[in-house]
Amino acid sequence: MCEVGTRPPLAAERGEPPGGAAAAERCRDMGEQPIFTTRAHVFQIDPSTKKNWVPASKQAVTVSYFYDSTRNSYRIISVDGAKVIINSTITPNMTFTKTSQKFGQWADSRANTVFGLGFPSEQQLTKFAEKFQEVKEAAKLARDRSQEKIETSSNHSQTSFAAKMKRESGRETPSSTRASSVNGTDDEKASHGGPAEAHLKSENDKLKIALAQSSSNVKKWETELQSLRESNARLSTALQESAASIEHWKKQFSACKEENDQLRGKIEELEEQCNEINKEKERNAQLSRRLQELETELQDKELELEELRKQGEIIPELMSECESVSEQLQAAEKKNKDLEEKVRTLRTEVEESKHRQTSLKTELKNFLDVLDGKIDELHDFRQGLSKLGVDN
Repeated sequence: MCEVGTRPPLAAERGEPPGGAAAAERCRDMGEQPIFTTRAHVFQIDPSTKKNWVPASKQAVTVSYFYDSTRNSYRIISVDGAKVIINSTITPNMTFTKTSQKFGQWADSRANTVFGLGFPSEQQLTKFAEKFQEVKEAAKLARDRSQEKIETSSNHSQTSFAAKMKRESGRETPSSTRASSVNGTDDEKASHGGPAEAHLKSENDKLKIALAQSSSNVKKWETELQSLRESNARLSTALQESAASIEHWKKQFSACKEENDQLRGKIEELEEQCNEINKEKERNAQLSRRLQELETELQDKELELEELRKQGEIIPELMSECESVSEQLQAAEKKNKDLEEKVRTLRTEVEESKHRQTSLKTELKNFLDVLDGKIDELHDFRQGLSKLGVDN
């Protein structure tokens, strides 16, 4: 099996792939075979407080179940680079607990710690938990079989030892009877019963050694079982304390959450009040700007009024000028009327001249037509004369 106490050689030193692949290769070389592999974030319980989780890996690492066929045992192994962060042998007393949708934990009494695994999905957590239960049942079955073998061998050893003791006592009784009946010497007794007694003594010594070893093994197993029970009790207490602390922290979290909600409500109210104050400030600023504009307009109106007052002082002069202008306008209107009459007479004369021109144009056209006819007749007459001259 893989050693944990000493630093394993780096993957580059051995020519192996880094991380969990190198650890898997080393475990295969030592007779262990991986039966399930996944990736998760590894945590360990804080040994000082027994409440807080301490990250054992900076990122998700490979976590594998290994089966050791030589010892008939199962282990959970995880390696981060060259560091073994999980080396937990699974026993029937272990229990894998799901504490959330993606987190699970189990207690290892031999390592005197609690391991926690954070998975990327609930499905991977469920598969790991099912495999843990399956391996746990297999470990329990292997333990029961080993106990049955030990009890059977112990009973067989005790039975064979008792049978040999009976045979030894049965053999000694006839020998003593024969010795008393024959009245032989001690040398003769030794010469007759020596080889059988030596064989029985050797067998007896072997049985005593086997019985002592089985007794020591039973005591050792009882001591280990007691230590496991004590460790299990301590871990159960630590688990209960962690559960109680979790409930306490849950209550504190709910209280903090309620307080946070209240503070958020107050903050929202204050923000609304601030918004209203800002709106009021904006309205006041708008009103101040409007007031300034109105004051400016009032000053302009006052200036215009002052100008109008000044202009009102010259209104009589303007009235007299207006009267003179109106008289001039009336005279101009009379002149305009006279001119209009002249224009009408001129237009009439122009129309009459146009009519005369039209009639003259008509007469001229008629005259030109008559002249053209006369010219044609004269041309015909000349042609007739020329023909007569040619004939003569």
